[in-house]
Order: sequence, then C-alpha cells, then structure tokens
Amino acid sequence: MEEELKCPVCGSLFREPIILPCSHNVCLPCARTIAVQTPDGEQHLPQPLLLSRSSGLPAGAAAAPSLEHDAAAGLACSGAGGSAAGGLGGGAGGGGDHADKLSLYSETDSGYGSYTPSLKSPNGVRVLPMVPAPPGSSAAAARGAACSSLSSSSSSITCPQCHRSASLDHRGLRGFQRNRLLEAIVQRYQQGRGAVPGASAAVAVAICQLCDRTPPEPAATLCEQCDVLYCSACQLKCHPSRGPFAKHRLVQPPPPPPAPAEAASAPTGATQGAPSGGGGCKSPGGTGAGASGGSTARKFPTCPEHEMENYSMYCVSCRTPVCYLCLEEGRHTKHEVKPLGAMWKQHKAQLSQALNGVSDKAKEAKEFLVQLKNILQQVQENGLDYEACLVAQCDALVDALTRQKAKLLTKVTKEREHKLKMVWDQINHCTLKLRQSTGLMEYCLEVIKENDPAGFLQISDALIKRVQVSQEQWVKGALEPKVSAEFDLTLDSEPLLQAIHQLDFIQMKCRVQPVLLSKEKCCTRNNSVTLAWRMPPFTHSPVDGYILELDDGAGGQFREVYVGKETLCTIDGLHFNSTYNARVKAFNSSGVGPYSKTVVLQTSDVAWFTFDPNSGHRDIILSNDNQTATCSSYDDRVVLGTAAFSKGVHYWELHVDRYDNHPDPAFGVARASVVKDMMLGKDDKAWAMYVDNNRSWFMHCNSHTNRTEGGVCKGATVGVLLDLNKHTLTFFINGQQQGPTAFSQVDGVFMPALSLNRNVQVTLHTGLEVPTNLGQPKLSGN
Repeated sequence: MEEELKCPVCGSLFREPIILPCSHNVCLPCARTIAVQTPDGEQHLPQPLLLSRSSGLPAGAAAAPSLEHDAAAGLACSGAGGSAAGGLGGGAGGGGDHADKLSLYSETDSGYGSYTPSLKSPNGVRVLPMVPAPPGSSAAAARGAACSSLSSSSSSITCPQCHRSASLDHRGLRGFQRNRLLEAIVQRYQQGRGAVPGASAAVAVAICQLCDRTPPEPAATLCEQCDVLYCSACQLKCHPSRGPFAKHRLVQPPPPPPAPAEAASAPTGATQGAPSGGGGCKSPGGTGAGASGGSTARKFPTCPEHEMENYSMYCVSCRTPVCYLCLEEGRHTKHEVKPLGAMWKQHKAQLSQALNGVSDKAKEAKEFLVQLKNILQQVQENGLDYEACLVAQCDALVDALTRQKAKLLTKVTKEREHKLKMVWDQINHCTLKLRQSTGLMEYCLEVIKENDPAGFLQISDALIKRVQVSQEQWVKGALEPKVSAEFDLTLDSEPLLQAIHQLDFIQMKCRVQPVLLSKEKCCTRNNSVTLAWRMPPFTHSPVDGYILELDDGAGGQFREVYVGKETLCTIDGLHFNSTYNARVKAFNSSGVGPYSKTVVLQTSDVAWFTFDPNSGHRDIILSNDNQTATCSSYDDRVVLGTAAFSKGVHYWELHVDRYDNHPDPAFGVARASVVKDMMLGKDDKAWAMYVDNNRSWFMHCNSHTNRTEGGVCKGATVGVLLDLNKHTLTFFINGQQQGPTAFSQVDGVFMPALSLNRNVQVTLHTGLEVPTNLGQPKLSGN
C-alpha cells in the first residue's frame, strides 16, 4: 500500500495532499514546484488553447509557484520552509535549500519557469532548480518578491501522472481541495510503522494563543475555521458560540509538537524564514504546516467557496460535495442533489463491490503463481528425464550417431531454457500485477474505514475507476500458463543406419485423455444431450480433432456420433427416459489417444414438444408458442410434432378450443414423410382416429374401422397413448378410452400428428405422465 501513499513528484509520503481535477493527488509544496506560469501575452487566448499550450510542456515541468489568494499567498511565501521541506526533503534530498526552489528571482523577467534535466524527482518529474537568493536578501524576501511578481499572471499545473493540464483561477492552488482523508491514512500508516517522530514521547501541552497571562493557559478547544487555539476563558470571551461564530466547529486541541531534540534533527535550512509564532502560516499550538503527521488534529474538508461552511449535500451532476450556501446561491439549481451521508454509503458500497472482484483475481493470481512455480520444477525434472532418455538412445547407436546426438541435446536444452524463460517472465509479470493490485486493495480498505463522507466522496469515483481498471487487467488468459511442463519430444531409434542424419523429433500421439466436463456443462434437454470437453491444463499435446462416442441408451456398444475439432456437441433425436453413456478421445496424424472417463446422461422421463412450424402444411396457423393450431383452409391439413419416438411409453392430449359446423379432425401419429394436404390416415404413413360430434373411426391406408359412438365438441380433450414397448396405439376422449386398442404391431419411428380444417382449433398439452386411472373402453358400433 505504501506506493499508493507516495507523492508522484517527490517520491515521499504525501504531505498536505491536494486533489487535482484529474482526481490524482500531489503534495501542496510539490504542486508549487510544478506549477507553470503563463505569459501575460497569452492570457487573452481561449481557455482550450491555453490548456493545450500548457499540456505541450513536459509533464510536471517546473516553473513559478501558482498565485494563491490572501492567506494562500502567505502560506506559499512564509510557510514554505516548514511544509515544503517536510514534504520534499526525503524524496528530493534537498534539505533546507530545497525550500528555495520557490524563488524565481532569475525567471520572473520572461514569465516562464525552467528546469534542469539533471534535477529529477524519484518519479521522473522535473522540478525547479535550486536558485540562490540575491546577495544581501533573505530567502523569505526572495519568495515574497516571487509571489508578488506572479499576482498579475495566470498559471497552470500539469498532473505528473496523466499529464493533463489545468489552469489556476485567482485562488491559485488554494482552489484545489485538500485531501484530508488521504492525510489521515498517511498519518495512520506512519503511526503503524512507528515512523512519526515524537508521536508518543511528547509530554508538553498545547497552549492558548490569545492568553495575556504568563504563562498562557493550556488550550481547551480548537476552532477549525479560525485555526486558533483557545483556553476556556478566552473561548468564552473571544469566540462565543453565537452570532457569526455559531456555525464554527470547535474540536479538541491537537497533540503537542515534537520534542526539541527531534525538531533539532530536521534540516536547518527547512526552518529558515518560518516565523516562530503567529502569522497565517503557523498551525495552532505552535506546530508548523509540516508538523508530524501523527500529532496533527484531524480536519474535515470545508467548502472552498464558503470556507466557514462544512459540506452537507452531494451534487450528482458535478460529482462533488457542496454546502448549503452553494445550493442557496443557485449554482446547482437544475442538478440532482442528494444527502451527503447517503451518497457516502452508496459509493462505499460500490467501492467494496469492485474490491471483491479484484480480491478474487488476487486470490487466483496467488494460486496461479504456485502453479507456475510447480511448472518450474516439472520443467527441470522433465528436461532432465528427456536428456537422460535421449543420451541412452543415442549411445545405443553406432558412432555415426555422435554428431546427431549433440544436435538433439542442443534442441532439448534450448527447449528447456525457452520454457524456463517463458515461465519466469510470466511469474515476474504476474507478481508485479499482484503487488499493484494488493497495494491498491489495502489502500482502498483503509479508505473504506474512514468516517469522513466528504473526504471519501472526493476520491471515491477515481478509486472505483482504478479498482475497475485493476480488475480488467486480469484479462482472459492472463492466469493461464503460456507454456507447459511437458516436452513434446520423442525419439524413434528404429530407423535404418542410413537414415541417421535425418533423425529428428517426431510428433507424438495424444498421450493425454480429454476431460469430459461436469454434468452442469454436459446437460440433457428433453431427448437431446449436450456434451463439452477439454484437454487437461498444462498439457499441450498436438491435437487435430476429437471423436465423440455414444452408446444406444440400453448399455449396448458405443458408436461414433461426432468427429471434428470442436469441443462442444449436441445430439438430438435420442430416446426418452433412457440412460446414455458418452466418451471422447483425441487424435492427430500419429494416431488416437486414450478415451476419457465415461459420462452418464439421463434423458427426460416424459416428452415435451410443440407443433413443428417447419414441417406443417403452409395453411396451418400456429400460435401460443406453437402449442395451438388451426387452419386457413376448408380442406384438411396435417401438422406434426417436434418430437420423434422409437421406444418407450408416451402420452399427450389435445384440447378442442373451437369446433364449428361439425368438422372431422384426426388425431394420431405419422412418419416424417406423411402426405400433409389430406386427412391424416388416408395414406400408409399415418395411424389416426378421426372424430365428429357423434362418433369416431380408426383409419390407416384409407381404411375405416371400429366406429365408436361418442364424439367431440368445444372443450373436449383427446388423449393419445403410444406404447412402443407393446407396439400399440390407443385413443381417449375426456378420460375414457375410445373403442378398443386402435392399432397393434406399431413399430418404427413415429411423430405426433394432427389434421384439421378452419372450423377447428386445438391446443397441445405435453410432458404428461402416463395416466393410470383412465376409464374402460367404449364398445365399438361395428
């Protein structure tokens, strides 16, 4: 996480971080060193052109510090000694003289900042060279002259990370919001590492800044808006909780400053020019702006437009917290505004959800690294095995094999080195990504722990995007090894002696059996099965294709049902209520490999099907997801079902929705090649029962038999029972068997069939269990 807490300019932990418009952070002292002054002659240019001018400069190009209004100018000029040295001293190594980077004595004439190529921060961002103050003048005076000389010029700042430029307004860097939340995380991180000097050793107390007593009374409160410490008496006298002070926030005073011994250890140049008390640059309690992070009181962000107001709402359109005065002034009248606390919780939830994805990928990456390390060992072992085998085979040959043996050894060695290099490269690359993701996770978790809604919302959008980008970098295939531990090499020692010089490694057979996937991937639907398979991981045997075999559903012999390169296959037209066994093997030009383990699949117990719009007559009209049928013609037309039966017992029903003018619909089964423009049963491809409102007949090959009393009407239900175990076909009307068994010795492949004209409409009902309580058959009339 430490990388997330370092300034991209100085390379040290953030000190007084500010949020740039691009959502990146930079130390306030560092921001002064990379701000670029725009010449007066260019200030009249349009804003986009001015931005493009500044973006053309080198990223982070050092120049004049930006103009800061009122107190900000005082902080830049008189407080830089404490804050700049504290924030940059460790990273740039400039010590006290580093504060003199703010002096632009030699650069104010042209209005441009310059940089020295040799002076670079740890992140490669160029900063201002250390310019000595003019003879006879102090560093503070030079800085004051620089700040005053910039008051008539505009400035811009370029982000050292994304290189986007932004122009500064009249407030200068003060216009950028302080990242209080990041400050608190840095302080907590320093305390956790024990890196905050004097955090536990200080014994003094903060004193009142307005007391006229000697010595001053200990401070009891700190006003965040006034930035002044009060004792109890002075607070009642000078800062009552009414009137203009009623909205000020009073908090506990900060811990005392570092011990003198620790303060003396700081670079002497860093404190030159810093006042010993009072002034706009001194923090309460006598601590400078760059005081120890662990001993500074926590400050919550306030509105930059109304410095006395705390944030209370969040503008969704502007993506920023706002105070109530901003809303009263009408700046966000047409914007969507939500409560600060609600948006805080919502963004925290979004960040947590995004972190879950990165956490899963990080876990996979750790497991992947273990696999890669195992591959390293396997590559070493397999390489040695292949070398030993190769030497043994070559030594068995005559002296003519000697030179060829050396060539083959070289190939094995190169193959091993290539695999090792590929694996190491992948390990290093994955380790780097994992370290970055882990650091980002730890940082985000620290952010989520914060209870500062406004501070959190200042950075939540950027963090969410970073986490999403971090998750996206684990693209498909990133956690798969690029090489395998296997050496796809073999040596054939049987060729004749004259073929020795043509001896080389040949393609080996598919030694590894494919893996049929689990039943979640290999599934059944109705009377079809879908099978999926793959080669085992870390094996890259050459494969030209696969052979899928299936048995007959009754434990019989296997037969080939698919040959090809695909690893997914669907087989239709199987028997219902049957158990099938499937297996697959791979093949290449050298032969076939072993079979996979057998997968057992069960087809549906009952048949689910609809009317088939592709095989029906063109006059047939289907609706209700192809479950309801009627006809546009006065002549009988045939439509078939989508299922085909060759074994088992099957039952379905047809409900008569409309029955006009006494038509003769026919119900039954047929071959796929049945004639579809006449009544069902008139040819030898159909077995049917046709029925009117009074009686019914069985018909096959245009032969009418077994007239039975009892017909159909609107609301009637016709049942069809096809028993291919007994090879019989039986019909039912309203739950009663209609006549005797209609047909016997029925054998082959049959499809549900129906013929009707425009006076009839029926709805198909499938997936029914075979009924056991059907009524006795009616006696036939003939």
